[in-house]
Amino acid sequence: MSMLLEQALLPFQFEFMRQAFVIGFAVALPTSLLSCYLVLKGWSLMGDAISHAVLPGIVLAYILGIPLIAGAFSAGMVCALATGYLKENSRVKEDTIMGVVFSGMFGLGLVMYVKVQTEVHLDHILFGDMLGLTWADVGYSWLIAAACSGVILLKRRDLLVHSFDRQHAQAIGLPVRLLHYGLLAVLSLTIVGVLKAVGIILAIAMFITPGAIAFLVTRRFGAMLTASCVVAMVSTFFGIYLSFFLDSAPAPTIVLLMSIIFIVVFIVQQTRIAVAQRG
Repeated sequence: MSMLLEQALLPFQFEFMRQAFVIGFAVALPTSLLSCYLVLKGWSLMGDAISHAVLPGIVLAYILGIPLIAGAFSAGMVCALATGYLKENSRVKEDTIMGVVFSGMFGLGLVMYVKVQTEVHLDHILFGDMLGLTWADVGYSWLIAAACSGVILLKRRDLLVHSFDRQHAQAIGLPVRLLHYGLLAVLSLTIVGVLKAVGIILAIAMFITPGAIAFLVTRRFGAMLTASCVVAMVSTFFGIYLSFFLDSAPAPTIVLLMSIIFIVVFIVQQTRIAVAQRG
């Protein structure tokens, strides 16, 4: 019995695993909160767009010798602002504009990336490196997580009205433009905070799946926020824990676990609907 317990607690004996758990929760908290708004607003592609668009900013920041966070955040905001401007000044639909903008910026980033000889592993920006981070990285991620989560929770009601009906929000006097670009700014900053842990490629799953699962199992927005956070935290914990024994990378394991939960919840929901219709 003691040997089984010792084996079960083995991942917690390594510092790099403890760091992974702590930074994993720092990633899960703001992404799960934002996920609810992105799902309700139909902005899933926007999260994908910004997460890919930060790559040229990161490479440019490395070339200029400035903090990578500055380049990533600036590139994310350029993507968001460009998308907003093109939407307001053309007949092209928003999802089409986002596809053009993010693919163009990601292509630019890849061209710059292969031309730059670096001593740092920019591959970690693409795919994440949750097990290779330092406590300084953990603190930096938690600082961003706390700031972004605080803003979301403080303005959750205004953001909810804006997400459901922009015209109604404007009619009751809410600063819709500020809420629009404020949400994009928080999204960009959150993406910067999660890059080192989960990377550009997998970040989008963290921004979509928790909210999608919560949307299936709840009917009130407050409950949706809570359910999304619980799903993200549980998936993060068990994803990192299982990755130790499976000898796999934590970030893909977390995403895979979230996808499995979504499929199970969807099947259960469909089964309940079928049973109710028969009854």
